[in-house]
Amino acid sequence: MQDAASRPVNPWLLSLFWFGSAFHWFILLPILIPADVVRFVGEASKGTYLGLMLGVSAVIPLVLPPIIGAYSDRVGKRLPFLVWGVVLNALGVLGMALAHTYWPFFLAFLLVQLGNNLATAPYSALIPELVPSERRGHASGAMGLLQLMGQALGGIAVLVTGLLVGAGVLPAAREAQYLLVGVVLIGSAAVTLLNVPEPPAAQRSAAPALRWTALFLHQAFLWVFLTRALFSLGQYSVQPFLQFYLGDVVAVPQPAEAVSYLLLALVAGGTVSALIGGRISDRVGRKPVIYVAGGLMAICALLFLFAPSFGVALAIGLLFGLGYGAFTSVDWALGADAMPSARSFARDMGIWHVAFVAPQLVSTPQGRLLDWGNSVAPNLGYTLIFGSAVVFFALGVILIRNVKGVR
Repeated sequence: MQDAASRPVNPWLLSLFWFGSAFHWFILLPILIPADVVRFVGEASKGTYLGLMLGVSAVIPLVLPPIIGAYSDRVGKRLPFLVWGVVLNALGVLGMALAHTYWPFFLAFLLVQLGNNLATAPYSALIPELVPSERRGHASGAMGLLQLMGQALGGIAVLVTGLLVGAGVLPAAREAQYLLVGVVLIGSAAVTLLNVPEPPAAQRSAAPALRWTALFLHQAFLWVFLTRALFSLGQYSVQPFLQFYLGDVVAVPQPAEAVSYLLLALVAGGTVSALIGGRISDRVGRKPVIYVAGGLMAICALLFLFAPSFGVALAIGLLFGLGYGAFTSVDWALGADAMPSARSFARDMGIWHVAFVAPQLVSTPQGRLLDWGNSVAPNLGYTLIFGSAVVFFALGVILIRNVKGVR
């Protein structure tokens, strides 16, 4: 098999499964899951039970990707894991759709997490294995843009299904949305599997081996891991609770629909900056783009506390999206550049992937903090969780300068 330099892989087809996965998570996390949790447990405990569900389930992406990645490195295969992971993921989505109480819903979501991480841990190694370093900004930008497009179409799908229910075309929006999640996830995986080759094993066998314990002694990897975790902490401090924020603070009459508009505004801004950010980073380096993008995200998280109306919240979401899109377009390229050895790309990208998902554990204490703060004073809980997001984003921007050997 030819190497990536002589046989380039189309970056859009390479990252197409990220499109389906983004569509999947966009509809599940901020829209379907919060609405179902309220339906199952009521208003008074919604933050606690949502935080519990997301926090406990985050143990799976915390533990599984490095283990599956290491096994994928050993057997020399990436794509079979995508097949079986998507099957389990789709079964979990079906279980969530059929659930009528909280605990079966919770268990089905655990299966979703298990399948999605089984699929994505080896899949994460494909960009560093199939794309040369000088083109990774472009590939990372394509990946970021596809993720944002998946989120955009997820938001549009939620709005359209709601309209179709209102017009009497569909009997229920919830079941139609779960069905769409499964169809898009399976379809994007099928296109990826048909168009992306297994990476050549020769480049892995020729690379030096690196122990697990030595990985975090590699300074570039250590700081990329820590800063990515900080940005994820900022994101997960507020993302699961946006629907509650719009209903309680901004006082929109239909928060489940309004959160779709807010997230679409974020995606619109991100789409503008995603592909441009990746290409710019190939010329000027990854870190300058992250300084600007992360700084804008921190400012916007602060501004959300003072949004007097839904229109202003939409404008802030658009600005946040500009930062988020640029950050997403560069983030994967920076992580790939920091990998110390081609021998263990899947394992090491799986460990780096922990920095994305371990911060989901913050949803449990943040959910408790939200309910506690709101019990002390009206909407104090939202001030606390948005304020903590500002701190996390700002720390990520400040500490990215410690990444040595990567522009």
